[in-house]
Amino acid sequence: MNTNFYAIVKAITPPIIIDIYKNIRKKHNYKIEEDKSQKMYRLSSGETYYSGKSIGEMWDEIGQLQFKFILENGLQPQNRFLDIGCGSLRGGVHFIKYLHSGNYYGIDKEQWLLNAAIEVEIPRYGLSDKNVHLLKRDDFDFSVFGMSFDYAIAQSVFTHLTWNSIYRCLVNVEKVLKDDGKFFATFFEDKKGDHHTRFITHTPGGTITYPDKDPFHYEFNIFQELAKKVSLNVEYIGEWNHPRNQMMIVFRKNLP
Repeated sequence: MNTNFYAIVKAITPPIIIDIYKNIRKKHNYKIEEDKSQKMYRLSSGETYYSGKSIGEMWDEIGQLQFKFILENGLQPQNRFLDIGCGSLRGGVHFIKYLHSGNYYGIDKEQWLLNAAIEVEIPRYGLSDKNVHLLKRDDFDFSVFGMSFDYAIAQSVFTHLTWNSIYRCLVNVEKVLKDDGKFFATFFEDKKGDHHTRFITHTPGGTITYPDKDPFHYEFNIFQELAKKVSLNVEYIGEWNHPRNQMMIVFRKNLP
């Protein structure tokens, strides 16, 4: 249609309708740009991966949050770092960039997410020149790396595990954690200890957790009891500005 037609339509359309149209168009175009920023990739293994979105929302926010937290708790570039449940490196890309080459170790049970890390996220963040250690395992056997670690983190891992799986994780962490090392982990907390059979809706975030199915919530004393069994001490940190209200705890070796 020619420009004269659009001029006539504009002339006979009330200004308020034009403003509404402009606002709708502006919002629509913004959403299109937002979707474009979350690019779709076809992995060599055949899966479709959406960069920055495939595993959970707030990709960059939570990734930077955990990096900043560990940095504030003493992480140095020369430290060896273990990322438990690293996924496609939401937090990992920030740690890899900061640490000396070869000092980042990530482990996850999903091979397709590790493929996404290697094929998409590491190149996307310009980290291809870094030596990165990634391994698929579902048994928390960190000894296969043949290293001991200064720092480790399990961000949003215990939230998906039964207590006996958490116990297995702690047994294996104790074996590879340095004497002065720190292992940070997040969990959904049953603060009052009165939700043994009921769900909890957490604020902020609105996540619903359960005592007997994924995602799980726990009382802190569960971790105290598990830590005693594996010669670890555990300290409650609590709030750390997680957008879904996950609490933070830290484990250290129980030295004589």
